[in-house]
Amino acid sequence: MPEPAGLWSIGELAERAGTTVKTVRFYSDRGLLPEAPRSAGGHRRYGPEALERLRLIRALRGLDLPVPDVGRYIEAAEHPDHEAVRDVLAAHLRELGREVAALRWREAALRLLHEGTPAERAERLALVGALPAPPGTAALASFWRRWLPPGLPSRVVGLVLDRAVPEPPPDPTPAQVLAFARLHGLVAALNPAKPQSQPTAHRRGAGRRPAVLYEGLSEAFTLASTAVREAARPGPGDALDCFVAAYAGAASSRDTPAFRRSLHRQLAGEPRLDGYWRLVAELSPPGTVTPGAAHDWLAEALGTTVGPPPAAP
Repeated sequence: MPEPAGLWSIGELAERAGTTVKTVRFYSDRGLLPEAPRSAGGHRRYGPEALERLRLIRALRGLDLPVPDVGRYIEAAEHPDHEAVRDVLAAHLRELGREVAALRWREAALRLLHEGTPAERAERLALVGALPAPPGTAALASFWRRWLPPGLPSRVVGLVLDRAVPEPPPDPTPAQVLAFARLHGLVAALNPAKPQSQPTAHRRGAGRRPAVLYEGLSEAFTLASTAVREAARPGPGDALDCFVAAYAGAASSRDTPAFRRSLHRQLAGEPRLDGYWRLVAELSPPGTVTPGAAHDWLAEALGTTVGPPPAAP
């Protein structure tokens, strides 16, 4: 049936649009509907363009666009400003992505609780319940910024954070939810401010250059990654030489047999973050070699090249 000519009352517009007067008034009060001059009795009157606009609004609201975004979309579309329209839709897509990520995280967390025994459920609920859904990485990054030696260049800090701080999986399994929750619980329990918790290379001292250490370690870990991935036996090579050179440069020393023996003893007594790196491995794509795994391989390789100490004269 063709649309009638002329103007309609608010009730007639609502009837043609298949909605309620209350809904029409809501959108009209927010300036989203074009309104013709009022009748002699002061009542709102609407033309066919208001019906088209109302259908557009309902379509956008059906996609769950918030009312302010609907207004921005209409304003941009009327100019027409296609880039502004795309910006409105892109912002809504980002927000929807965050909501989907939160739902996926909650689903995996609920599955984790559902699959556990009563004893496991209590522990897991305490860990998972302490995190938002989905969780962020701020607490992990904060731990590393406190654990690293002060004064590192921001570029070097960024290099470490890129390798050490895992992103929460976009579609996690229950096991990954548990690993991420345990990772947050672990860093909350560690206290990087205690001197004994810090590696020797982090501690203040004459001639120590921690920035040299971390730049060199990054290169050594990259060189060792293939060997770790292929489960090669730890031993001498470019990766180990680069590893030792990083520690020697940081200590303003040289790579000598005596330095290697000293470094081997030092690393054997250093505080370790094995639990952290195990959890990071659980959260990483298959085949990823964590800095912890590379460091362990290189430390073991160092042990294979260190001979017995020289005999006393």
